[in-house]
Amino acid sequence: MRLPIISLTALAVITSCSPSSSFDYPETRKDNSVADTIFGTAIPDPYRWLEDDLSEETADWVRRQNEMTFAYLEQIPYRETLRKRLEELFDYEKVTAPFKRGEHTYFFRNDGLQNQSVLYREVPNAEPEVFLDPNTFSEGGTTSLAGLHFSPDGTLLAYQISEGGSDWRKVIVITTEDKSLVDDTLTGIKFSNISWMGNEGFFYSTYDKVTGSELSAKTDNHRLYFHQLGKPQNTDRVVFSGPDGSRRYVSGSVSENQKFLLITAAQSTSGNELYIKDLSGGLDAPIIPLVNNFEHNHNVVHVEDETIYVLTNLNAPNRRLVKAKALEATPDKWEEVIAEKEMPLSVSSGAGKLFASYLKDATSMIVQYDLASGKEWEVELLGVGSAGGFGSRWEDSIIFYTFTNYVYPSTIFSYNPQNGESTLYRKSEVLFDPEAFESKQVFYESKDGTKIPMVITHKKGLKLNSKNPTILYGYGGFNVSLTPSFNTSIVAWLEQGGIYAVANLRGGGEYGRAWHDAGTKLQKQNVFDDFIAAAEYLIEQGYTHNSRLAISGGSNGGLLVGACMTQRPDLFAVALPAVGVLDMLRYHTFTAGAGWAYDYGTVDDSEEMFRYLLGYSPYHNLKTGQNYPATMVTTADHDDRVVPAHSFKFAARLQEVNDGPNPTLIRIDVDAGHGAGKPTSMIIQEQADKFAFSLWNMGIKTLE
Repeated sequence: MRLPIISLTALAVITSCSPSSSFDYPETRKDNSVADTIFGTAIPDPYRWLEDDLSEETADWVRRQNEMTFAYLEQIPYRETLRKRLEELFDYEKVTAPFKRGEHTYFFRNDGLQNQSVLYREVPNAEPEVFLDPNTFSEGGTTSLAGLHFSPDGTLLAYQISEGGSDWRKVIVITTEDKSLVDDTLTGIKFSNISWMGNEGFFYSTYDKVTGSELSAKTDNHRLYFHQLGKPQNTDRVVFSGPDGSRRYVSGSVSENQKFLLITAAQSTSGNELYIKDLSGGLDAPIIPLVNNFEHNHNVVHVEDETIYVLTNLNAPNRRLVKAKALEATPDKWEEVIAEKEMPLSVSSGAGKLFASYLKDATSMIVQYDLASGKEWEVELLGVGSAGGFGSRWEDSIIFYTFTNYVYPSTIFSYNPQNGESTLYRKSEVLFDPEAFESKQVFYESKDGTKIPMVITHKKGLKLNSKNPTILYGYGGFNVSLTPSFNTSIVAWLEQGGIYAVANLRGGGEYGRAWHDAGTKLQKQNVFDDFIAAAEYLIEQGYTHNSRLAISGGSNGGLLVGACMTQRPDLFAVALPAVGVLDMLRYHTFTAGAGWAYDYGTVDDSEEMFRYLLGYSPYHNLKTGQNYPATMVTTADHDDRVVPAHSFKFAARLQEVNDGPNPTLIRIDVDAGHGAGKPTSMIIQEQADKFAFSLWNMGIKTLE
């Protein structure tokens, strides 16, 4: 079934308890006695009580807000039609590329609408068997598989689970032969890799035990532990915690040849120290510092015998690959392997080769290298888009990778690095005809004249009549690059004549470190200017009108939406800030938020930084008497990455001050987190609600 064509004329009016221009919002208590004084300035925070996720008052507020939101959404006549169409689109078998561990080959499969994908294992002369089914972990599929970590010989598996979308994990260890438990369940693990040292045990990372709420309490001291199989977790040994005992992000990884433990440590999301331990000396071997500052990024991508290969942006803002003798690999000993280019570089390894992945105007270019002979050839891709997955075990003979763009569903190819040939392995079965749509990249000027790329996707034959419902999406932070990728959910929007535009804003990684830095700290306004200019371009070129334009973004992208709707409320019909960072004066006081300071800065840095943050913080820049766009804030009660208090406070304040006819709703998922591991059913319903809310508030009252 396909949805009928959207009518651009309001042909029906819903009465009774329908969505209307009059809203009786649930009462939200204001505590005007709460304020902070920062650099002599009093900052009221009357909704701070909503930060307490353990209080019954907050829980009651969540319940009442959800009741209003869902009552509103249920009255939109085509909401269920949209949900059913999305369900149809999602209902196809999804299978990942196979991977071998030990004597067995595994893959994930989802029959279409399963809440979580199932891990299968191939069996000789028989149908594959179910190895782990996360759908059995909890009712409703809200407990997800959050990581697989096999021992080097493949006989043991440590797997992580996330309950309700939380970043806090449990680790369960089983034998792969019969799936029997071989250890107690480890608890309280967060932001952690699991890396085995033989079959003796494994390294993992977590924070000191928090006081108060596990969902919102500040987490600062990240430590690397070694867990010896069969021993209680409370006897696990601290292997690394930084020279002064305090690092926000610590990770340990054993090299594939089992010779070295490689440790990275960081205080923020950009810049890290690098350490190494020779495991031939056991856990008591010294930890050798290779880079002892946070000024640049360094990542070991391969270890060959006694040589390590490091991807770094030291003296190379777009990154380069260097090598050195492992235990002596300080920067003065580095030998360049792949030089810096004008395009940002990432490097992976597998099947005896290195793969250099470049971003060329936010699209992929892959070049294969041999350790001995250097550059071999550029990998021939299907076209302009995103290629990912060029990495595997060094001993493998074949690599699997995916290719996708906005109108080409993600497709798996097998690749032979001996001859450079790619072979189709599995094509997506989604019900979508790429020939009916087009996707093109444009460049527009931001406020300061900077050229910004944007990809616009829509049906072929689209008329530039300024009437097309449009979603503009962006992120603009943390060196994250938005490369072309197919989104099943967006099909339901595109096939009805909707436009989907993605802007590659400063703050991302599309053009290297300079592009990233141009959207950080005291230059963060560049990101908002880029997004506003994207909206203006779409309107000026006749793609849409401000009455038909929705802006969308999540996490840092939620901040983007919040800042732009407060700065230019006249420019958008609909705002969809998801799990957003919306209180810029207090974000660093929750969970690991202080680690985002490289991008944002904090009020503690200086008075100048405080004034700058106050100048754009969405929560603090909502003004009485303003007519704001129709807004549906989305968050989740178990989001311990960007705590839901950001969204709670923003929604409460917006409901208080909005003087226009547009609704301000907050939609709060229960037993869900920042997004990872969210059940399929919840994804479908949330997308249907966003589309229905957007169309309705663009004046589209019926679907023909």
